[in-house]
Amino acid sequence: MRRLIRAPLQLAVLIFFAFISSSFAYGPLGHEILGAIADRKLAGTPTAEKIKTLLDGIPLERASLIADDIKSWDKNGPDDRRGIHFPAHPEIEQQLHDFWKANPPSPEASDFTPSHHWMHYTDVPVLDAEKYGAGKTGRGNWDVVHTIPYCIGVLRGEIAEDNPRKITKTIAVILLAHCVGDIHQPLHVGAECFNETGEPIDPDRGATGLGDEGGNSLSLVHNATAERTRHYYHSFHAYWDWTRCAI
Repeated sequence: MRRLIRAPLQLAVLIFFAFISSSFAYGPLGHEILGAIADRKLAGTPTAEKIKTLLDGIPLERASLIADDIKSWDKNGPDDRRGIHFPAHPEIEQQLHDFWKANPPSPEASDFTPSHHWMHYTDVPVLDAEKYGAGKTGRGNWDVVHTIPYCIGVLRGEIAEDNPRKITKTIAVILLAHCVGDIHQPLHVGAECFNETGEPIDPDRGATGLGDEGGNSLSLVHNATAERTRHYYHSFHAYWDWTRCAI
């Protein structure tokens, strides 16, 4: 019984070590690698059976992408036929609908009604390489650092499934399978802030400026080489994701 109670934490730890052994791959392929290794490491264990039941047979390799997949609902809502759906798993689809509606990507998002996007990252200023607990800027009650233990709490029964965020045990596994990868992506946990002249600043010391949103607001021009033509990347974050997957 004790082994089963600790199973959710075991899942998080196993995904963590799977990530370390996957050469720090990011992006969709990186998440799939994490999930696939976790599937293999958990195979034949009681934890694997519980996950199989919660995910209705969806392997972690596929489940690791779902937290990003539902972003396709952001513009027109989860009922939009053009978004990604899971017709073979109607109960999971309904739980995902409920989760998205409880955490909509709204400009009015707050700690009381957070955006599900917040659960993928935290923006700790990187100028002085500070620790997460050393400041307040860029952190939030529903960032990735808080989402992971919240999901573990749901899986361990310490937090009721009928919580305001609509994170059921199934949704908790889906989020863990994805967010444990996100938290090891540097651009998901740190951000640089700049003043009007483009100089780096420390917002925790009273300076005001603009954040780079984890590299999403920075563009990148990759000059031509003998191997490839010149290419413009709208988002440095996206460039990092895909090039790290290729390593």
